[in-house]
Amino acid sequence: MLKPLWKTYFPAIKSILCNFFCLQYKAVLFPKTARVSRVDHPLDERIPFTPSWIKVYMDFSPFWIRTQAFLSCAFGAAANPHIACFVRGIGELYAYAAVVYQQNFSTTRRPFYLGKPGFISIHILDPHLMCIPSLHVMVVIMTYTKMRQVLEILDSKNEYAGEIELVRRRALDITESILYVKQHSINCIAAALYAMTCFDRNLFPQSEAHDFVDGLFAGGGSVSPPSSTAIKKHILDLYHTFLEARLKCKSWEGPLLDFLANAGMMNQDQADSGTLRRYGEPA
Repeated sequence: MLKPLWKTYFPAIKSILCNFFCLQYKAVLFPKTARVSRVDHPLDERIPFTPSWIKVYMDFSPFWIRTQAFLSCAFGAAANPHIACFVRGIGELYAYAAVVYQQNFSTTRRPFYLGKPGFISIHILDPHLMCIPSLHVMVVIMTYTKMRQVLEILDSKNEYAGEIELVRRRALDITESILYVKQHSINCIAAALYAMTCFDRNLFPQSEAHDFVDGLFAGGGSVSPPSSTAIKKHILDLYHTFLEARLKCKSWEGPLLDFLANAGMMNQDQADSGTLRRYGEPA
């Protein structure tokens, strides 16, 4: 069904390779040229490392591909322009986030765990230097909001309301998974929400950000209600802090770069000066 759109995928794949993988591996090969900030938050400790969530975490790419396949199966050629637009948007998101990565990498403490196959691929393929903003969160947000938008354009939003909610719930699950497998901090989620509002305020306004955060940890998990309340409050508070700081900055990435600079200074006494040993290792 998606075969007519194959040319659309090449620019997106190129953007993913250049703006995600190549940037990180360059930092690994030339560590002295890379500024890295550690962005953990104390509330991260309230979220237990839960290896079983790795399957949800690894569903990140299949998730958005499945969603486009659903639109293609449901609407045929009528969905093709919308799918093409979405795929282009994926490439644009990677380039958008890379504006931050190119100036300041970010990392969190993640355990070196190889008990499940998914973790092996993570440790081999992901140097763990692109935490703020989280592309995992940005892409899943784009997936469910774009799907809803397309179905509205095709006058089918009510008919497929159940499917929209399932996709939204999966986006929330994947967002939670980045915390359970310790690939990101709660700070990374706030940064991703802010980046998405800046990327397309109509697609992801502040009200949508509030609804999305409110849905976190609603499906169970290992986080206690008091902890989930504190975590969600912090995410929204930081999200609004970024938005307020944007009013005084010349560019959208300014508030994130300022945050990373401060995070770097706060952790300087804990970091290994001049090396990339900081990523994924305890201070």
